[in-house]
Amino acid sequence: MEQLTTWLWRYRGRVFAGFIALLMVDGAGLLIPLVIRDVIDRLSRGETGFLRGGIYIVLIAIVAMSFRFLWRYFLIGTARRIERDLRERLYEHLLILSPSFYNEHKTGELMAHATNDIDAVSRACGFGVLTIADPLLMIPVSVGIMLSIEPRLTLYVLIPLPILTLFMLGFGKLIHRRFEAVQAAFSKVMEKVREDVAGIRVLKSFVQEKGTNLGFNQTSQLLVDKNMSLVRVWGIFHPLIELLGGASLGIVLWLGGRSVIMGTISLGDFVALTQYVVMLVWPMISLGIAVNVVQRGRASLGRINRLLAVPPAITEPQAPQQLGDTRIEIDNLTFSYPGQNHKRIEPSLRNIDLTIESGTTLGVVGLTGAGKSTLAHLILRVFDPPTGSIRIGGTDVHQLSLSGLRRAIGFVPQDPFLFSYTIHENIAFGNPEASVGEVERVARLAGVHDEICEFPKKYQTIVGERGISLSGGQQQRVAIARALLLDPKILILDDPLSAVDAEKEELVLANLRKFFSQRTVLLIAHRISAVMRADRIIVLDHGSIIESGAHDELIRLGGTYHHIWRLQQAEKEVSS
Repeated sequence: MEQLTTWLWRYRGRVFAGFIALLMVDGAGLLIPLVIRDVIDRLSRGETGFLRGGIYIVLIAIVAMSFRFLWRYFLIGTARRIERDLRERLYEHLLILSPSFYNEHKTGELMAHATNDIDAVSRACGFGVLTIADPLLMIPVSVGIMLSIEPRLTLYVLIPLPILTLFMLGFGKLIHRRFEAVQAAFSKVMEKVREDVAGIRVLKSFVQEKGTNLGFNQTSQLLVDKNMSLVRVWGIFHPLIELLGGASLGIVLWLGGRSVIMGTISLGDFVALTQYVVMLVWPMISLGIAVNVVQRGRASLGRINRLLAVPPAITEPQAPQQLGDTRIEIDNLTFSYPGQNHKRIEPSLRNIDLTIESGTTLGVVGLTGAGKSTLAHLILRVFDPPTGSIRIGGTDVHQLSLSGLRRAIGFVPQDPFLFSYTIHENIAFGNPEASVGEVERVARLAGVHDEICEFPKKYQTIVGERGISLSGGQQQRVAIARALLLDPKILILDDPLSAVDAEKEELVLANLRKFFSQRTVLLIAHRISAVMRADRIIVLDHGSIIESGAHDELIRLGGTYHHIWRLQQAEKEVSS
């Protein structure tokens, strides 16, 4: 698992440049007490030369200002680059994970990883590095100069430092654990907001605003409680550091003041020692801040690393083969979703033997939960079928290039997802370079062109989140057009017209039949009228094929298919 230092090492040149700039700023700051000491000693001896001291301080300030910009540019800039790289890597990893992963992880939790956790890592790599590097220079050099001025007094001043180190070790582990709890609570808040906003229409329909608000308040209070638990630790730690710093300052004022009165050290030495002790207070506080910021970053990076360590369930083969012809062969396919065996649930598909010849259309019908969509997902490798159970063009789908396989298949799910783009952009999603004419051509085939033209902005109409500005039937037909534009060799339609009436369904299917004739088509439907002209039809029930044949054959068989047909015909007669 990668650590913060691993990410910093990638930008070691910029980090080193930032350290050099920080060294110059700190070095300039450490010179000021020496200049002031010289001026005060001259004053006590009745000498002149104050203007020169003032000029030195102004020049030192100019140098510090210039290099302060540089360390901010390099160190904070590096943190932002690490933030960008980590976010891109996380997003890229999320894209290759299988649907089973998203079934087990909530969207709000993943959003928290991509926002709050990455922000904490960025702060640790930027501000955290600063608060560690600054004391590493300031404390040794300041102590060294103080020892050269008055060794005995300096040793008394350093008494609180070992105590501070012990507190830092203990508080660091405690902050790490409590910040992980804070991030977990933040993930719950993110998921609660996402889910309630996504389901706002259902929420309002059932008049559950008050109940939902109460639930959110409880989740929000959990986050407050976890944050307060962390604040209590930090609230003790920070004042404790200031107390130890104040103790050091009290020692130098007491013992240093006595030494000035006794003539052991000069007034300028006393003032310089006092300034160096004051300068030591910030590095001591800085170390405390570093413990807080770095431990938060480490906790967040640990959460991100655990997510990045999840391997994709579906991967490219080591020696991928290209798709040949589109003949689909399924041999003794039995499949259970992850966790089904553990829960002793019957397999979603059992002992499926099936061949779909190139250029033919297979209709698939069956009751809800029969396994129709599962079959489509396995051919696409959305979920992985058992090795050797599905072959396309004579090659096991596990040996085919994953990207090549999916480019060759046009898939239309029953519940299509439309992005918050224009209609044109949604149809051209798989081929952004498609011309206006090509987009309109497939929209006509999908039977949605005329309806699109009724919108004021036509194809430039923004569909809204998940296509909310379109009806369910329009969303489905836009999804069909999106698949047709890819000109796929294989077309899988998973009940793509369930939200349109029978008349519109027949019109769309009539448009598509010429398109079907040149491709291998898997047409899943709950209405018999959608599949009755298919070359072959299978009936699924509880994951098994119970009937197979052409429409007329299945009607004569008098089984489940005939029963569904009679029910739908009766329903059609009643509705007419």
